[in-house]
Amino acid sequence: MPHLLLMFVLALLPIAGLVIALIALRQEAWMAALESLAIAAVVAIAAWKMPLPEVATAALEGFLFALWPIVIVIIAAVFTYNLAESTGAMGVIKRMLTSVSDDRRILTLLVCWCFGNFMEGMAGFGTAIAIPASMLAGLGVDPVTSILACLVANGMPTMFGSIGIPTATLASVTGLAEAPLAFVQTLQAFPFLVACPLLMVMIVGGGPRALKGVWPIALASGISFALPQMATARFVGATLPDVVGAVVSLGVTFALALRLRERAVPEEQRLEVPAVAEALTVRDALVAWSPFILIFVVLLLTSSLVPAISGPLAAIRTQLSVFSGENPATLTFSWVSTPGVLILACGIAGGLIQRCPLPKMAGVLASTVRQMSKTVVTMLGVLGAAKIMGYSGMIGSIADFFVGTLGGMYPLVAPAIGALGTFVTGSGTSSEVLFGNVQLEAARAIGADELWIVAANSLGTSAGKMLAPQSIAIGCAACGLTGKDGELMGRVAPYAFAFLVIMMALVFAGAALA
Repeated sequence: MPHLLLMFVLALLPIAGLVIALIALRQEAWMAALESLAIAAVVAIAAWKMPLPEVATAALEGFLFALWPIVIVIIAAVFTYNLAESTGAMGVIKRMLTSVSDDRRILTLLVCWCFGNFMEGMAGFGTAIAIPASMLAGLGVDPVTSILACLVANGMPTMFGSIGIPTATLASVTGLAEAPLAFVQTLQAFPFLVACPLLMVMIVGGGPRALKGVWPIALASGISFALPQMATARFVGATLPDVVGAVVSLGVTFALALRLRERAVPEEQRLEVPAVAEALTVRDALVAWSPFILIFVVLLLTSSLVPAISGPLAAIRTQLSVFSGENPATLTFSWVSTPGVLILACGIAGGLIQRCPLPKMAGVLASTVRQMSKTVVTMLGVLGAAKIMGYSGMIGSIADFFVGTLGGMYPLVAPAIGALGTFVTGSGTSSEVLFGNVQLEAARAIGADELWIVAANSLGTSAGKMLAPQSIAIGCAACGLTGKDGELMGRVAPYAFAFLVIMMALVFAGAALA
């Protein structure tokens, strides 16, 4: 037992270093990630006797995996959003969303839940907090309340954000099939997705009494997101559950809101929505939404639902092994069918539809790369450290400790481990990389269902994302709030911890019944 504890403590050093650097030393994420990588390398060599060439090739494998497909989809998704901002398309989208009601509760559902979840599915990495929060604050909702509502909304869709990168990464690092894993994730997330819109109405409306008159819309908004998300995960995989769920939820919520348009809105819930002189035409709407419509259609056509297209495209790939030690993983570089390439192509096509000159698009792309450069370094550091930890045996030591001390009680803490990873890194993808194999090895050791326990890591990331300092900082920056991070963390903490406690109970009960 003392040896097990010692190896557990040593294995945690890269993660502990990341926590201390981010929280105690308040370093930027990219710097903390590089320091974590260095600690992982030193510990692997000193404690696990990993040869230097194996450490180097393990890190290199992590770098390559980070660059393709993760970094490419980040750049492509944020580029598409930035291009829509530069062409004025985002302004048109904002007008469309706010034209249906002057009720702050309904606008919160449309802007933060429906559109915010769409942005999470398309871009992720803070866009689903920054954009809706600034839009809602611009309409007259208190900025702190706007950010709080977006933090609660943004947590649950994290597992399928950025065209499913967190779940696709989790499936890749654990070797589990993507679609079955995604489906189990949606089963676990369902009750929380239904609850989120109801909570958001209470947040912006001032308490439970705010549900009066709009709770049916809030309930329908949650269910109409959760059910399509589940079906898409089951039949398509991890790429489109958030996008499909958000599109259906937007349609349902919009239609129900129109039916209540003539209803008198309580004075305390009414917002002064500025009138617009010119009405939007169908053409205006289609042009503004064109990049996102193209992305939706192209990703659907190139998914496994259309094997005549997806098969030939998937064959355009390169496979190689990088790690020089035993049992190296095989990296697959899909040069056409990877979401990042497809999104980038759709973003450019959408820019052409919006009559954006190619030189301007090139400038937007260059500025996007500069904008995301620190995020890229962070991903390189985290994935490099994770690969070293995995190949050296550190991940196995962490799993051995939890299984050895908790045994059959392990499922109770599985979501908390995922939440910790996201709280520390601000990224669901990073949490999946850090702890995906811990969950897998623990499930195997106690004889639990692998899909259920590994999916619990993603469930936990949702609670961690609400409370992550990075998420809060993004919201504050978007709404121009300086020094409000502590206040927001205090206000969102009860929601995050309540979600986490229920998640832990749900996962434990599900594991016991499996």
